[in-house]
Amino acid sequence: MTPDSVAAAAWLQNMNASGDHRGRRGRPDWTDFGFFLLLAVGAGHVLSEYGTFMDYYEKLILIGAVGLFSWMGWLWRPLRTLMLASGLTALLAIWLYSPTGVLLQGDLSLAEDRFLLKYLISSQSAILWMCALFVLATVCYWAGFASRTAAWLGTILTWAAVYAGVTGLLVRWREGHLLGPDIGHIPVSNLYEVFVLLSLVTALFYLYYERRYATRALGGFVLLVISSLVVFLLWYSFTRDAYQIQPLVPALKSWWMKLHVPANFIGYGTFSLAAMVGFAYLVKSHGETRTWKPLVPVFILGAVLCAEPLIFGSRELSATWMLYFGIGALIVGTILAFRAPIARKLPALEILDDIMYRAIAVGFAFFTVATILGALWAADAWGTYWQWDPKETWALIVWLNYAAWLHMRLMKGLRGAMAAYWALSGLLVTSFAFLGVNMFLSGLHSYGEL
Repeated sequence: MTPDSVAAAAWLQNMNASGDHRGRRGRPDWTDFGFFLLLAVGAGHVLSEYGTFMDYYEKLILIGAVGLFSWMGWLWRPLRTLMLASGLTALLAIWLYSPTGVLLQGDLSLAEDRFLLKYLISSQSAILWMCALFVLATVCYWAGFASRTAAWLGTILTWAAVYAGVTGLLVRWREGHLLGPDIGHIPVSNLYEVFVLLSLVTALFYLYYERRYATRALGGFVLLVISSLVVFLLWYSFTRDAYQIQPLVPALKSWWMKLHVPANFIGYGTFSLAAMVGFAYLVKSHGETRTWKPLVPVFILGAVLCAEPLIFGSRELSATWMLYFGIGALIVGTILAFRAPIARKLPALEILDDIMYRAIAVGFAFFTVATILGALWAADAWGTYWQWDPKETWALIVWLNYAAWLHMRLMKGLRGAMAAYWALSGLLVTSFAFLGVNMFLSGLHSYGEL
C-alpha cells in the first residue's frame, strides 16, 4: 500500500474506533419522522390557503418537495436545522412586510422603516451579509492552517453565510410577488439570482464533505471559488442594478424552470467543488517538490481561472478586473510557494481523490437530469427537443467532458494528478458554458446575457 492509502485507512479506522459515524446516515428516528410531518403539515396549509394561486404542476412540485427535503434531512441532518432556521426567518420577514399582520398582504416600503428588514433580513440585506460572511470565512479557513480555532470559525461563518443566502432567496421570492402578481417568481431566473444559488450549492456540498471526512483543510481552497463568485456578484449587482426584481421574460414563464435550473446549478456547484479539490490534490502531490517546473501547469491553470472574470466582466480592460486578476494570480502563486506547509495539513491524496470523484459523480447525475429537463422544456416551449443553440451545444460539451472523466476513472482507473488536472481544467469549460456563451454567443438563451 502507498503511504496515502495507509493514511486514508488509518483515518477511517480512527473514526470508527472513536464512534464518529458522521459519514453514515443511520436509520430514520423520531426526529426524521417529525421533520417529515412538519413539512407535510406546512405543505397542506399552503395548498389549502393558497392552492387557488397554483397550477397543477406547481402543486405536484410542492408535494414532491416534501418527500425530497425529508430525504435530504435524513441523509444529512444539519440540513434540517438550516431549512428550519431559514424558513422561520423568511416567515418573520414576510410578517414584517405586512402592515396588518396578514401574510397575504404586504408593503415593500416597510423595508426602509423596520430595522430587521433594512439591515438584516430583506433579500438584498441578507444576500449582502452572505457575501461578507463568505469572504470572512475564506480568510478564517486560510488562517486555520496555523490555528484550529480559526478553521472552526471558518466553518461557522460558512454556515452563517449559507443561512443568510437561503433566507435572502426565500424573502426575494416573496418580494417579487409583493411587486405584482405577474412579477413574482422563483428566484433562479437571472444571473444575479443564479450566482447566489451557485455560491450556496458549492458551499453546502463542501460543508457536507467537510463533515463526512472530518477535515477543514479544504475550506480555504473551496471558499476561494465562492469568494470569486461573490466578487462577480457584487460587481454585477451594483454596476447593472441586477439586484432589482424584474418580470420574467416569456420564455421563462414555465414550471419547468423550477426543476431545470436548480438541477443545473447543483451540477455547476459540484463541478466547481471538484475543481478546487483537484487544485488541493496538486498542491498536496507537489508539496515536497523543490523545483517549480512541475508546478508551471498548475499556476497557468490557476491564473487563467483568475482571468475569467476579467474576460467575462467587460469587453474592455478595467481597473477593477485588472486588480482582481492581479490579486487572484498572487494568491495562486502564494499557495504554490507555501505548498509544503499547506500540503502537510491537507488530507491524504486518496481522500482528496475520493472527494473529487464523488463530487463529479453527483454533479454529472444532476447535470444529466437538468439536460433532459431542458430538452423537455424546449419541446414544450419551442416544439423541438434540441436546436443546437450555443447554450445547448456547450451544455453538451460540459456533459461529454465529465462523462469522459467518469468513463476513464471507472473503466481505465484514472487517478492522481491527471484526474486533478482534468477536474481543474473542467472548470474552464463549465465557466464558459455558464457565462461565456451568454456574453460572446447569441441564441435562444440570450436572455441571460451580461
